[in-house]
Amino acid sequence: MSHPVLVKAEKLIRVGDIVGAEAALVSLVDSEGDDALVVALDDFPAKDLLAVLRDFDASRESVVNLLVSPEQFARAIVLERRYGDLSHERLHGMINSVVFRAGGDPVEFLEAIGEIEGGSETLADYFCERVEAIEHFFRTASFDFFADTDEAADELTDEERLDLLSDSDANRPFLNHSEVNDHDWMELAWTLRYQHPEIFREVLLILRARAKSEEGRSAVVEQQSAAEQRPSAGQQEESAL
Repeated sequence: MSHPVLVKAEKLIRVGDIVGAEAALVSLVDSEGDDALVVALDDFPAKDLLAVLRDFDASRESVVNLLVSPEQFARAIVLERRYGDLSHERLHGMINSVVFRAGGDPVEFLEAIGEIEGGSETLADYFCERVEAIEHFFRTASFDFFADTDEAADELTDEERLDLLSDSDANRPFLNHSEVNDHDWMELAWTLRYQHPEIFREVLLILRARAKSEEGRSAVVEQQSAAEQRPSAGQQEESAL
């Protein structure tokens, strides 16, 4: 049976009282300690955990954000797409708040997200407004579009670069971690590339596929627009007369 605090929190979420639900979960920490909440969250529905996490980020911290485990967070965060937030602003805030929380290990969280179904798509959503920068980082190992790069690396094909991602000797950091320690998208991209290259590769391919699909849709729209503006055969005959 679920802990009474979880039952209360679930009921509060059903009526839209997210702040009350978060307070109920925090009360478990106050009465039984941090470990009690960590254990209890294993029985808390992922969609309800996500509802709480969405209301809190680095600017508005919650004990839940500070204690949720990598596995619990991964199960919840992959459900974010159900909200249909095209800007992914909430997703960005949640990931930054939890993955880069004080005393946490970003590598563990990214591994948990990458291993779960839909995890790589969720990370691609996180980078949706940074596609050009991520592509540049993949090709040059730098976020600076004007920085000097390795001329030998410039001659590699994309497939060769992808193959080298998992080669620790060939895929050496061009930037030190301290140079990207912003607890934001650059640090996340850097961590993926050098700590979880297989996840970085998958996220990159998803971003490329989406960009290609978007280009295809744009081309179709342009063709349809041109066809609509082109005079019909009947109109051309009338014009000739």
